[in-house]
Amino acid sequence: MAYNAVEMADWQISEAAEKNMPLPDEWRDKLGLEKDEMLPMGRLGKLDFLKIINRLKDKPDGKYIEVTAITPTPLGEGKSTTSCGLMEGLGKRGLNVGGALRQPSGGPTMNVKGTAAGGGNSLLIPMTEFSLGLTGDINDIMNAHNLAMVALTARMQHERNYNDEQLDRLTGMPRLNIDPTRVEMGWIIDFCAQALRNIVIGLGGRMDGFTMQSKFGIAVGSECMAILSVIRDLADLKERLNNITVAFDKSGKPVTTGDLEVGNAMTAFMRQTINPTMMCTAEYNPCLVHAGPFANIAVGQSSIIADRVGLKLFDYHVTESGFGADIGFEKFWNVKSRFSGLKPHVSVLTTTIRALKMHGGGPTVVTGKALPDEYTKENLEWVEKGCANMVHHINTIRKAGINPVVCINRFYTDTDAECAVIRKAAEAAGARCAESKHWELGGDGALEFADAVVEACEEENDFKFLYPLEMKLRDRVDSIAKEVYGADGVDWTPEAEAKAKMLEDDPY
Repeated sequence: MAYNAVEMADWQISEAAEKNMPLPDEWRDKLGLEKDEMLPMGRLGKLDFLKIINRLKDKPDGKYIEVTAITPTPLGEGKSTTSCGLMEGLGKRGLNVGGALRQPSGGPTMNVKGTAAGGGNSLLIPMTEFSLGLTGDINDIMNAHNLAMVALTARMQHERNYNDEQLDRLTGMPRLNIDPTRVEMGWIIDFCAQALRNIVIGLGGRMDGFTMQSKFGIAVGSECMAILSVIRDLADLKERLNNITVAFDKSGKPVTTGDLEVGNAMTAFMRQTINPTMMCTAEYNPCLVHAGPFANIAVGQSSIIADRVGLKLFDYHVTESGFGADIGFEKFWNVKSRFSGLKPHVSVLTTTIRALKMHGGGPTVVTGKALPDEYTKENLEWVEKGCANMVHHINTIRKAGINPVVCINRFYTDTDAECAVIRKAAEAAGARCAESKHWELGGDGALEFADAVVEACEEENDFKFLYPLEMKLRDRVDSIAKEVYGADGVDWTPEAEAKAKMLEDDPY
């Protein structure tokens, strides 16, 4: 049953849908899981991914569908909503479908943007738990990350306070000679706390830390979160958490979490984070929520683990990349898929008339301010001009050898004539195109969209990476800038070029 999305707030739709939401034991039966493969946590549950993967290792994978978007307005164009809508549309067709989405950060949730649960009749439930910490993964990541900072600053304090003999006698630790001007790591908190971005710590004296400049970042920007999104198992997590560069010593050699002997303790904090959390759409299509790194500073994807599980459990598995196709899809294509070895069948390009109007000459869209009236009135000229942005992203997807499907995420103020302009441009660029009213109507509004995706999944594709791993870092940047962003080339500032060269030459 579709709710009245025009009159009801998202939280009201979520609360109404939650009344009949399957609980962990019901999901265990629906998904054909063994009793010990579902780990209940209240009305939610985590999946023991390793047990599931081992049991289903010989089962063929389902169809792998990635959802991205054109260059968005600051409001976002509804990738999560479209992902949920696609699951609901495929579900209405009687297909075995599920998905994997990222866990939202508390920073954007409590800021202007809000949560990332989708919206209308295409959202994840229970919305409150999803938006406010879920099953504790981000908290575990904060503890692991900040433990490394505690170990680092304590080590710097001890090395300042004691000579080599005293240090060995009191701590049994060798001197690392950490350079206080080359500390790479900072602290993290899951909020947008501008006042903590640049700080001075250790002002209490020689027994209260090491006085130096430091910083706080947002929790999902932690390397621990990026690691969670690409690991294959607990052993992989442990190895990576022991190899995080936290600083450099005075000779220029990296100092790692392994050098600080803290990586194993970090792994203990994150032992439960490796298991995805089981949630569902408002129409009760299963969806795994796991990891949440930003795309602008990390990989911007839900986890490889969630995709591996989903591809075994579902015949059609939907996942989403952060931001627009230029950054999120590019990292799905060249980073996540390279780590996972999984090859996608289809990439959905979420497109809105609102964004195309902005790209075609419409007034500036500002977060937190009312949308200008021009965006709710028909303007074929702006839409047609803005289609150049959509076509550019279609071409990027085709460079990866993936079949593109343009989803017109249709708002109730959009017109048939505007949608026809988009369809003509998309098909001329070699993409399928379908309208979808999933926000308004749920799965019933996404049937054309679902059918287009199923058709595209049956076509052959020729997936290939943009660049080889052997390519130097600066050459990779040049390739991405030209092939994905449409740049003529890259100009490097002296500082950026020096850092790139250091990374290229770094034997570690």
